[in-house]
Amino acid sequence: MGLIQREIERHGISTIGVSIVRKFTEEVKPPRSVFVKWPLGHPLGEPFKVDQQKKVIESAFKALQKIDTPGTIIDLPFRWKRYEDLEKEI
Repeated sequence: MGLIQREIERHGISTIGVSIVRKFTEEVKPPRSVFVKWPLGHPLGEPFKVDQQKKVIESAFKALQKIDTPGTIIDLPFRWKRYEDLEKEI
């Protein structure tokens, strides 16, 4: 996604990516990203949790306006409830 972001930005359109694998995002260095510690395939949140998904999108748009240094990644404070439950069991 970061490579696509750079090409879009080259044409004057600002972009923001939602990352769920920070290591890859750091390596690709897209123009701007937000990071959520969630499972693969769920960058916007848990299934059927519309309010949660809206918050992620709103946070990404706020970051789009805020980030002025290329390659910046902002960690979003959201946590996947199922991960928290798993961590308690371990």
